[in-house]
Amino acid sequence: MIRPRDRRRVTRRAPAGLPDAGLLGRRPTAAIVGGGIAGLTAATGLAERGVSVTVFEREDHLGGRVGGWPERLPDGTAVTMSRGFHAFFRQYYNLRALLARTDPRLDRLTPLTDYPLLDAHGRIDTFAGLPRTPPWNAVAFAWRSPTFTRKDLLHLSGREALPLATVSVPEIYHRLDRTDAATFLEAINFPPAAKHLAFEVFSRSFFADPRELSAAELATMFHLYFLGSSEGLVFDVPTEPFPQALWDPLASYLAGRCADLRTGTAVTGLGRTPEGFALEAGGRTEHFDGVVLACDVAGLREIVAASPEIGTEAWRADIGGLRTAPPFLVRRLWLDRPVQPHRSPFLGTGSIPPLDNISLLDRYEGEARRWAARTGGSVVELHAYAASTDDSSGLEKALESRLHEIYPETRDARVIGDITLWREDCPLFGVGDFARRPTVETPDPALALAGDGIRIDLPVALMERAAATGWTAANSLLGHWGLAGHPIRSVPNHGRIRLLNRLAASMPG
Repeated sequence: MIRPRDRRRVTRRAPAGLPDAGLLGRRPTAAIVGGGIAGLTAATGLAERGVSVTVFEREDHLGGRVGGWPERLPDGTAVTMSRGFHAFFRQYYNLRALLARTDPRLDRLTPLTDYPLLDAHGRIDTFAGLPRTPPWNAVAFAWRSPTFTRKDLLHLSGREALPLATVSVPEIYHRLDRTDAATFLEAINFPPAAKHLAFEVFSRSFFADPRELSAAELATMFHLYFLGSSEGLVFDVPTEPFPQALWDPLASYLAGRCADLRTGTAVTGLGRTPEGFALEAGGRTEHFDGVVLACDVAGLREIVAASPEIGTEAWRADIGGLRTAPPFLVRRLWLDRPVQPHRSPFLGTGSIPPLDNISLLDRYEGEARRWAARTGGSVVELHAYAASTDDSSGLEKALESRLHEIYPETRDARVIGDITLWREDCPLFGVGDFARRPTVETPDPALALAGDGIRIDLPVALMERAAATGWTAANSLLGHWGLAGHPIRSVPNHGRIRLLNRLAASMPG
């Protein structure tokens, strides 16, 4: 087990209340709409306090954008497909707390020790072996980086770059949300040769063009992963496909607490009643005391639009204004020969468009490893984020061409099987959106929101934001019923260098 290292991590204590809903005389009922990380976290938080939970998931599998489903290769081999590589960073305290429910030692995660980034000139930046404590991690990185040099560090505009070292949420959004990420990096004199570092590791993790991403979101990412945490940029990945490693065990855990998990069941509307909510799903109407909407952006907009009785006019307008990031493509190839053994399991390639990264699944995932061992082949995954074309077939060819340039040994490989996904359902953290972004709490105390697109004033992002909002949504309903909540953890919600914090506090704006 890899335990958290950062002694400055922050724990927000669990709200007080009764330990079990059985003490209320009647157990409250809660509907969770969405079976991704946020919804499963909320379901776990409620079920552990004895609430009667029903999870509605429109897809046939759990896990949301970190889910997986069965497919077959042309030769009939059964495989598990997913939306691809996800990094489980050590500072994802709330997500790891969820996974620890069924895997206390987190043995179903395995570490990848590096996050190499390849630029257009063939130079590679690496985060392996760095000291983990800020600011020494940044200094050591600049000392050895071929693209972000010691001279570049000295030439940063100190005043303009100060927000990166003094992040506090929500204050950073008040300061930077109306600036886009690309403009911010230009203002701080971030070296052009190293912009792929900021864009690949941070901006494009949101599947967004840097010119459309809030600079505040970029700064929060810098803080979470690098300048505000001592956990480092190393991360873990599941040892098996997502369903087997993560969600099947959690489904069994929830079933053991009498939760009802309904996949392949879409919720189409929500009505308010004197006692609670009337929920429409699968052609039936069911009644619940509380609801957590943990959908993706499009699903949340659709349900709210079809449910005029819930929320206020202003709140509903904010939901309707949520946007999605540009589309992205995932292409997975089963090849008839191995990739050279010195290749990294993961390689960032965002400065070599349209390819954003290459993953070698057989280096870390059991199912792919077994297939490769049996056939002598390899399983390679290619990602393209913020795609600017609707021509998925042309993009597929471009991605494979880049693969052959970077890993020439794949040029003559025969493709035994291939699966391509084209999706457009990730939230966009656009310039100026923060003030109107809906929070976990809603105008109705019996209704909560959760998901990676929902505002929570903590330094979290991506999967960790989904988990943090899931625990918080559960706490919101539990508090409404007088039940005890769950602790929430994060990296420190302030910069690590006190002198810089004081300097930032003294500056206008």
